[in-house]
Amino acid sequence: MTIPIIGVTSFRELNKSGNPQFSVGQSYTSSLERAGACPLIIPLELSEAMLDSLLLRLDGMLFTGGGDVHPSAYGSQDHPKVAGVDPDRDRVEIHLLRRVVEAGLPFLGICRGLQLINIALGGTIYEDIFDQRPASLQHSNPDRPRDYLAHSIQVTQDSQIKQILGSDHLEVNSFHHQGIRDLANGLIETAHAPDGVIEAFELPGYDFGLAVQWHPECLQEHPPMRALFSALTQACQVKEHAA
Repeated sequence: MTIPIIGVTSFRELNKSGNPQFSVGQSYTSSLERAGACPLIIPLELSEAMLDSLLLRLDGMLFTGGGDVHPSAYGSQDHPKVAGVDPDRDRVEIHLLRRVVEAGLPFLGICRGLQLINIALGGTIYEDIFDQRPASLQHSNPDRPRDYLAHSIQVTQDSQIKQILGSDHLEVNSFHHQGIRDLANGLIETAHAPDGVIEAFELPGYDFGLAVQWHPECLQEHPPMRALFSALTQACQVKEHAA
């Protein structure tokens, strides 16, 4: 089989000279490369027609972490703790996700990616877990190392992610202040934290449509986390071969 090409969503930032640039964490692309896939970073500002044309050349998609989705995308109001909003990124990723599902392409969402996918399919999120679920665990750990294992998760039996991870109980890192409030119709929860916050979901009846709230790209020394990227790569190879 040829090497699958997997699109990777990017974010906008200013470089040291104050000029805008598109970026993505190297850990995402390194994890895909290690799994045998070729990552392709997708810039923002592309028209929907250009995005559709690009998707024809991809074998799968990775929706990465980053700033918050604008509350208007899920019918909510501004919140003082919502930060890092980029409406153009929301537009690009929501369009991509919907087209990816229509085309049946394999996809994986990570952190913001999980929240974005849920929103794109009609779900909602908490603007800030700690304000709206005061009894929740500490899910945001900005001062901790990226591989810090913050809490456990319970994985649903007979789920696709259980087959991939090989366990129904794992320790994960955690760097998010938002989380799923209402799961979109059609998605099923496949993992949760001890406080009930949804940590993973999948799209049933779909070859490979998963999302996780933690950051497996920062835990590549752990075999179950490498397995997520290997499973995505394998699904893309199967999809490419079938096409």
